[in-house]
Amino acid sequence: MKTINNYVVKGKNVLVRVDLNVPVLNGIITEKSRIDTIKPTIEKLLNQKNKIFLLSHFGRPEGQFSKEYSLEFICSTLQEEFETNRIHFLESFNDSDIKNKIHKMDFGEICLFENIRFHPGEESNDSNFIQEICKSFDVFVNDAFSASHRNHASIVGAPQYLPSLAGESLLEEIKNIDSFVNEPKKPNVAIIGGSKISTKIDLLHNLTEFFDTIVIGGAMANTFLNAQNIDIGNSLCEKDLSTTALSIMEKADNLNCKIVLPLDVVCADNINDQSSIRRCDIKNILPNQMVLDVGNKTSKIIAEIILRARMVLWNGPLGAFEYKPFEQSSVEVANVIKNNAKILNITTLAGGGDTISAIKMAKAEEGFSYISKAGGAFLEWLEGKESPGVTALKENTYN
Repeated sequence: MKTINNYVVKGKNVLVRVDLNVPVLNGIITEKSRIDTIKPTIEKLLNQKNKIFLLSHFGRPEGQFSKEYSLEFICSTLQEEFETNRIHFLESFNDSDIKNKIHKMDFGEICLFENIRFHPGEESNDSNFIQEICKSFDVFVNDAFSASHRNHASIVGAPQYLPSLAGESLLEEIKNIDSFVNEPKKPNVAIIGGSKISTKIDLLHNLTEFFDTIVIGGAMANTFLNAQNIDIGNSLCEKDLSTTALSIMEKADNLNCKIVLPLDVVCADNINDQSSIRRCDIKNILPNQMVLDVGNKTSKIIAEIILRARMVLWNGPLGAFEYKPFEQSSVEVANVIKNNAKILNITTLAGGGDTISAIKMAKAEEGFSYISKAGGAFLEWLEGKESPGVTALKENTYN
């Protein structure tokens, strides 16, 4: 696979796929890690005096223009973060407009395209659409691992027409995630939370083959408890997946992978009802209540498992962490990792938007060896599925 480190790109017109789908509140970017991750690639291309054109999506505008999803607002932030005098902006994906913009730019300057998802050809992987964009460029760089699980034009289409390279952050993501699967340190534990087992079936099946212990929390744990005929009251549960949950447990048992489920929980009548909060054993959940976090006993067991481990993978919070006090177990896990990982030489990897939010809530980022910025792409890679965007780079034959 050609990369930005083994392929010389100097004085070229370079098309770079990035992920600028940043969180925004009232027009303000609340978290800039996705901008930070692309800096090494952009700085390298700037130093080599290229004309750089950034392609990104933002939100889900469904193939049509929407002012709400315009990327123009981010130009001032990019200018500041990349310490450059100007960020050009181009609303059109038309070849003649691209050529005009290239002509007006100096080498060592950056232009941001408008949201690529404003065009229906992006998500349908329209070859004519992406070929039109590629006409004026010499090289394509994919530095958007977080979007590389999509069969979209700017991910898998561009490598059909240009020499295509992996960017720094894409390489960094692959290296760190692969180390967990290909170079396991034993004993190792995967902590998997979130609301639905249906989105993580393949992940759980794959992890049983590599991990000694899998801790299951969040609402998805309810599906496992229900499958074992434990009454979970009014809790969120995918009851139609009971057989799937049991098959995962059976596979884990056959592979000597221990599945750890909650022993005690924190419940309430609903997520906003503080007055009805009740802590109990899993066998004493009231019919009208819902499980919203794992309990203290379970949190202590998880902490003990972490402290005995040499590698820890975390994807998905253990409770409804956005609502107090149901963030408690997720924050406790983050703090156990923060306070002990470096001292005990535990390699730690986390990924997924909610997981990152929980880690930031605990101010525990320093405890992690690596925090993946990808969500779906992170999970699919852990499932053993190579991202289409990475496959397209590997199969690229242009020199």
